[in-house]
Amino acid sequence: MPIPRYAVIGHPVAHSLSPFIHATFSRQAGIPLEYVAIDAAPDAFDAVLAEHAAHGGAGANVTLPHKRRAAAICGNLSDRARRAGVVNTLIRTATGWDGDNTDGVGLVRDLTDRHGQDLRSRKVLLIGAGGAAHGVAPALLDAGIADLFIVNRSGDRTDALADALGEPMRVHPRYFRDLGTIGSFDLIINATSIGHSGEDMPLPGSLIAPRCDVVDLGYGEAAIAFLSWARASGADHTIDGLGMLVEQAAESFKCWHGVRPDADAVYAALRARESALAVPG
Repeated sequence: MPIPRYAVIGHPVAHSLSPFIHATFSRQAGIPLEYVAIDAAPDAFDAVLAEHAAHGGAGANVTLPHKRRAAAICGNLSDRARRAGVVNTLIRTATGWDGDNTDGVGLVRDLTDRHGQDLRSRKVLLIGAGGAAHGVAPALLDAGIADLFIVNRSGDRTDALADALGEPMRVHPRYFRDLGTIGSFDLIINATSIGHSGEDMPLPGSLIAPRCDVVDLGYGEAAIAFLSWARASGADHTIDGLGMLVEQAAESFKCWHGVRPDADAVYAALRARESALAVPG
């Protein structure tokens, strides 16, 4: 019987840790599988996914910039994917693809279970209105935050995300020009590439309330600049996106195989590898 094939599809995607993560989950669960990274330019997603299916693809993770398109090609969406409007997990069926989104549950599980965060009644700033922001926003609301302020470079996208969430009493679209006047926050989440390219940080330190925690959904070098700004501005805890990456992957694995692997063991292994690479040789 052929080994089922899975993939992460994105552009760029060569840096992805997902093949390592799912190979480790496979060994944990005793479930043989092949998992590869596939680069697909923005206009090539449909063709790449069709080729993946033709070669035995039973599922796929989807990352930048394809999450919205992935939702559009699905015959069925889970409730959380429907609310998010974007898909990061595809499940092959007899008639096509079903879609799910595990980003939100991955972020909340990392923050609450691994980092001991209590999200209830917190005033949250979400920077970004793209696929990652769409994926995590509904889960933050479900976790009981008091207010969600959304800012993005494109006002139209900010308004679209706020409208899609459908909670005008708790969700507040704002714009980058408002950042100096909207007050401070208990939790700030960066769902953009701000700081990932070494540019100056266009954010005022006044956003950081006492005991504010700051999260960048990126990890490794990509998260350094944003989290450094947060620490310099007085943030209490700073958290990168590695834990979320592992948790959303574990949830995807469960979607495909009905078994939730040990995410903590994989997270620890990735942190150990990160530390080893940081030590001068």
